Amino acid sequence: MNEMSIPIIAAASLPPSVIFWIVVICVVAFSTFLVLLSRYRKCPSDKIMVIYGKVGNNADGTNRSARCIHGGASFIWPVIQAYEYLDLTPISISVDLTNALSRQNIRIDVPSRFTVGISTEQGVMQNAAERLLGLRLPEIQELAKDIIFGQLRLIIATMDIEEINTDRDKFLEAVSRNVETELKKIGLRLINVNVTDINDESGYIEALGKEAAAKAINDAKKSVAEKDRDGAIGEANAHRDQRIQVAAADSTAIQGENESKAAIAASNAIRREKEAEALRRAMAAEKSQAAKALEESYAAEQKAESVRAEREKATLEADILVKTEISKRQIELQAEAEAERIRRQARGEADGQYMKMEAQARGTQEILTRQAAGLGQVVSAAGGDANDALRLLIADKMEELMKIQVEAIKNIKIDKVTVWDSAGGDGKAPATANFLAGMLKSIPPLNEMFKMAGMELPSYLGSEKAPETEGK
Repeated sequence: MNEMSIPIIAAASLPPSVIFWIVVICVVAFSTFLVLLSRYRKCPSDKIMVIYGKVGNNADGTNRSARCIHGGASFIWPVIQAYEYLDLTPISISVDLTNALSRQNIRIDVPSRFTVGISTEQGVMQNAAERLLGLRLPEIQELAKDIIFGQLRLIIATMDIEEINTDRDKFLEAVSRNVETELKKIGLRLINVNVTDINDESGYIEALGKEAAAKAINDAKKSVAEKDRDGAIGEANAHRDQRIQVAAADSTAIQGENESKAAIAASNAIRREKEAEALRRAMAAEKSQAAKALEESYAAEQKAESVRAEREKATLEADILVKTEISKRQIELQAEAEAERIRRQARGEADGQYMKMEAQARGTQEILTRQAAGLGQVVSAAGGDANDALRLLIADKMEELMKIQVEAIKNIKIDKVTVWDSAGGDGKAPATANFLAGMLKSIPPLNEMFKMAGMELPSYLGSEKAPETEGK
């Protein structure tokens, strides 16, 4: 009692603040322990626990996307790690494949049911964690269904209908091998494959069944006929031996009855002849039945080949029509594209022409505006008098006008001028002088041009004489 009271007395002697911090530390330590304990997760046997976040590196030094655990437990670090479960429950998928094209270009229907599930193999389980985590069961089912559809069509396209229909083990083995290879890429494994039935719209498989049934029936009939024939021949041989032995015994026992023996022998010969005839008719009937059975078998085969030829003809016609329709549609689309290109090119050229003409109009307008502004300045310089402004403009262009007059007679070539000058004394000017004067009169005089501009020619360049008055 005294020993137990010592810690209580010692604790009671501590200050209240120390006791408070001790309690706080105990509570924090206990809470931390509970939190750490709650982060330790166990994986059920029917699930895969996927831990993602900071989960370490791969062998090549790259970051691992996830760590998968099946049938164990692991500690999940707070903040830097999280976890989810992948369900290992098998998924049943109904695959009703229709119109699958075989190697013989015959479309068949293969209704089947596949059972798949998430794989627990290490590499495949990592694929499931990367591609299926977070998907619901219907989404996983649709994804697997798309893969199975594609592989089924691929396998059927490489096999004949006879192989698919008769050698089911080979077909299922090819389906299992190809489908499981593709399913492993997304983390799934194939558990079971069950093909319920195989049929086609053209009736080819049904014709094969009828052919096999007819062959089996004909073989059975032939076997029965052969057995009946062997039995009849054996029975006839037994009777013959019996009669021969009886006749020999009678001949040995009754030597005196030669005539009776002869009658018996003749009767036996006639009977044996009739028996042989009956046997011959039986054998002919059996052969006739066998030939009839073969004829029916050949007729069934011919009908099956006819159906197959019709189906292949329909398939080829459908392919030709589809290709023709596609070619026609391509030509129409190309024509529409070419028409659209021409329309756009014409629209672009029209827009370019419009913009060019608009730019030319703006340029012409700008030139006329500048010319009008320049003429306004010339009129202003002339003191507002339009006539003075016109004279200034003409005076400015006078040098160019003189150049044009000089150019008018510059290139005139006169190789030879013959003048018959009488030099008469009647007071008239000589003919040569009249010719030269006429040539010079054809050029506008400078004085006239200055008068047209409203100006006077300087006196040192000459001036026009005033006309004499009539009174002189």
